[in-house]
Formats: sequence, C-alpha cells, structure tokens
Amino acid sequence: MGIPEPPPRDAARGPERHMRRALALARRGKGFTSPNPAVGAVIVRRGAVVGEGWHRRPGAPHAEVVALRKAGAAARGATMYVTLEPCCTWGRTPPCTDAISRAGIAAVVAAGRDPNPRHRGRGFRLLRRRGIRVAVGLLAAEAAALNEDFASYVATGLPFTVVKCAMSLDGKIAAVGGRARWISGPAARARAHDLRMEADAVLVGRTTVARDDPSLTARPAGRRGKIPWRVILDSGANIPLHSRVLRPAAAEKTIVAVTRAASPARVAKIEARGARVLRCPAKGGRVSIRALWRLLGRMGIMSVLVEGGGETIASVIEAGVADRYVAFVAPLLIGGRGAPTPVGGRGVRRIADALRLGRIEATPVGLDLMLEARLHPPRAWR
Repeated sequence: MGIPEPPPRDAARGPERHMRRALALARRGKGFTSPNPAVGAVIVRRGAVVGEGWHRRPGAPHAEVVALRKAGAAARGATMYVTLEPCCTWGRTPPCTDAISRAGIAAVVAAGRDPNPRHRGRGFRLLRRRGIRVAVGLLAAEAAALNEDFASYVATGLPFTVVKCAMSLDGKIAAVGGRARWISGPAARARAHDLRMEADAVLVGRTTVARDDPSLTARPAGRRGKIPWRVILDSGANIPLHSRVLRPAAAEKTIVAVTRAASPARVAKIEARGARVLRCPAKGGRVSIRALWRLLGRMGIMSVLVEGGGETIASVIEAGVADRYVAFVAPLLIGGRGAPTPVGGRGVRRIADALRLGRIEATPVGLDLMLEARLHPPRAWR
C-alpha cells in the first residue's frame, strides 16, 4: 500500500481562518458603529469564500446582510462565519436571522453570543428552529476583546473608558516647565491615533486645551481618519474661545462639560461657537465625573479615551469609571520634583490603599513600550 497523501496543511484550520477573516473585517468598522458592535461575516461554500462584509455605521446593513448580498444565490447551502450572534429583532434594520434563513444558509458558526441579556441566545434558538445548524465559541476570546466596549456599555449604560498617557521612564508626563511634546516616539503616537479611532469620544481637561490647543482628531497612518466627540472638562466654562475644538468645522463634535454654577454668559459664548454644553452636578466644586458619564451614555457614546493631564486622569480613576489603563513609556529621563506625573489627585497615604490593577501586558512600539492593565471591575480608590 502506498502512503496516503496528507490533507492540506490548512484543512483543519479552515474554520479558524474564516473566523479570523471575519474578525479582520469587523475591525474595519471599529469606532464607526456605536452604539452597535463591530461585526464581520464571511460566507463559505465548498471551501470557497462567496461573500463577506462588515457593519459600517448605525442604520447601515449589518455584516450578515452585506455578506449575503455579495454571495447572492451561492449562499444557499453555505456556512456563515460571523463574529457575534445574529440579531433577531427589528431596530434600525430588519432582523439578520430572517435574512439568513431566507438565503438558505445551512450553518452558522459564531464567535460569541450577544452580551445583551434581552437578546442573548434568542438569535441562535430561532436559527435552530428553522433547521440551521449553529456552533458557538470559535475564537470567542478575540471576539469578546473586539467588542469589550459594547459589552460594558450594555451592562452599565456608561461609556467604556480607556485612560491613556505618555510618560518618561522615570514617570513624568512633561518637563518642569510643562512642555510635553514629544515624549513618545512616532510609532507610539501613531498607535495613540489608533486608540482614538476606536473611541467614540476623546476627553481632556481645560488646562490641556489652553496649554496645547489640540485638535483631538484621529489621524491613523494609511487609513481614513475621523473626528470623534471631543469632551472638555471645564467646570467654570473658561475654555479659550479661539481653541481649535471650537472652530466652526470642529465645534459641532465638541462637548464642554461645566458645572451648574458656571457663568451663563460664558456658557452662551461657548454655545454660540457651535459646541454643546453639558451642565453637570458638581462634586467638590468640579464636574461630577459619574454624572457626566451617565449623560454621555444617554447620548449613545459607548467609549471614551481619556488623554488629559494628571488631575483629569485622577478624577476619572477616583470616580471609578476607568476600565483600562494604557501607558506609553519612552526611554527618557526627565527628572525634577516639579515635573508632573500621570496621575495626580489626592493619592494614598499607605501602599495598602493603592489601586491594584490586573496583569500588565507589555508591547514594544518603536522605541517605546506600551503597557496595558485592566481594572476589573472598574473601581475607585478607597
């Protein structure tokens, strides 16, 4: 007898390969789909991809429908790989489960279930009742990480919050004189723009606006950029009116959060520039972060990237709304007792009272190091 020919090297990895493609497609929509999740779908028939797609924006066809339209008649008897459980209810668009069954899809392989408890599992049960085979869990961890913000928003109604800073190796975010450009290198700054792309809103304090006059736009290399919501913490409504974020082309995506004690005349001037002013309850004379987060959540803002200075970052952490902490550490030594550090605020008197985060993930980014740690669940200092 001859030696049997081995199967193709990727035969066993076919389903995983197709799901990875679906995840890659889903990432193309990341940052544009809120308050919906980022979803990708791939349709395979007899080993060949006949259709694929991703969800591009709210109100646009879902990934499954885009893939089905591209597949056409070839979808009958095929397998669909999708990164999240297909929806089965009417919203801005019809249920995907109806489109899947009408197209004659024979099997659905999904990475994860819908995190919304009102919908979780319903789409799968409906598909099975219609004779469609369903498998769940392929690359589930990667799919969950992709829509971590969506799952958190569904559970809490608050925006998923990433705190980001760039600091020197000795823990300084600026020189003694306050200048911070540029601590991190080009590769780290490019990665920071990727984080902005993934967020619905970027938040800084008024001091950062007055000192640096940032545009707070997302400008990723080789991809189309976007203007996220720019949220400015400005308890007294004292933002400089000539700031970039208040220019005519930008102000409509700018939110200025003030306390109810802020000067009505100053508020009127900000609104006249085209920005939206949110009047928030005060805590300690400053905007209540938790109250602001509730307002942002009601606006459908699903994720916030906090880029402020040490006091802004401290206020977000102290309020217990931070979910993830990202630090870009540059091979620099700045020194100086007066040089600011990433987290200001009250601090703690004892190490036992320090806020301990989860396991740190370290990734080289150019000459810098990107450190990430999660706060699970989000919690404030004691």
